[in-house]
Amino acid sequence: MLGRVALFVPASSPAMINSSAAFDADAIIFDLEDAVAISEKDAARELLREALDFLSFKGKNIIIRINSLTTAYWEKDIDYVLKTSADAVMVPKARPSDIKTISSMMDSMDSTMGIVPLIETAASVEEITNIIGASPRVKGILFGAEDYTADMGIERTKEGSEVLYARARLANAIHAFGIEGLDTPFTDTEDIEGLRKDTLQGKSLGYTGKAAINPRQVETIKQLYTPGQDDINYAIKVMKAVRQAGGKGAFSIDGKMIDAPIIARARITLERARIGVNTID
Repeated sequence: MLGRVALFVPASSPAMINSSAAFDADAIIFDLEDAVAISEKDAARELLREALDFLSFKGKNIIIRINSLTTAYWEKDIDYVLKTSADAVMVPKARPSDIKTISSMMDSMDSTMGIVPLIETAASVEEITNIIGASPRVKGILFGAEDYTADMGIERTKEGSEVLYARARLANAIHAFGIEGLDTPFTDTEDIEGLRKDTLQGKSLGYTGKAAINPRQVETIKQLYTPGQDDINYAIKVMKAVRQAGGKGAFSIDGKMIDAPIIARARITLERARIGVNTID
């Protein structure tokens, strides 16, 4: 659902909305919250409705970020979202009760939409297992470091040591529950080398993808979260050997023992490369 890179697009910008279908992101996050002025909330919903009706987003998952449930705008947002073809709703400053509320509303509408909690407060970090467990509709999460550091009253830096605990805790949680996890956006859109370093740090912690706030960030993130050809070739070799082993336990390739963890890693590599295991000859 979230993929390797998800691009934020302001729902109040006709130019960005019209261009977004051509962006090479796996998912588009249309933002009704921070990117939209209070006076433009209603107009943004209408603009986005028309775009989703007439533009083709084939191959991309559509996620709509609503306003926080602590505001006066979220009910109009969710009423609107549930009438669209979006794949999921993103819930900012998510708490377990928020996820249950949104999930219940979706149930009453027989909706098949997923929920993506945005984890951006100290409370949400500490409640992460309850947030993910609040509904089977939760298919992935996004870490929001800017609001998190504001909530903590600490300085946000490019180096990011101040968010390491939260970042790592959330990455661990997504693997514990078997869901996707988007790393926090890198906000300096001019610093591509900084983006590379930040993306690789999140990847090393276990995130499955990263959010982007500018189209020029998409290709770098996507490239770094796509396995290299050597890794793909080795994963294919492992899966072919698994098939040939016919259900045996551990076996070897080129003198190296291949067991369950290596097989699992090979499967993940192929999933990230968008190669189906059943398609391997």
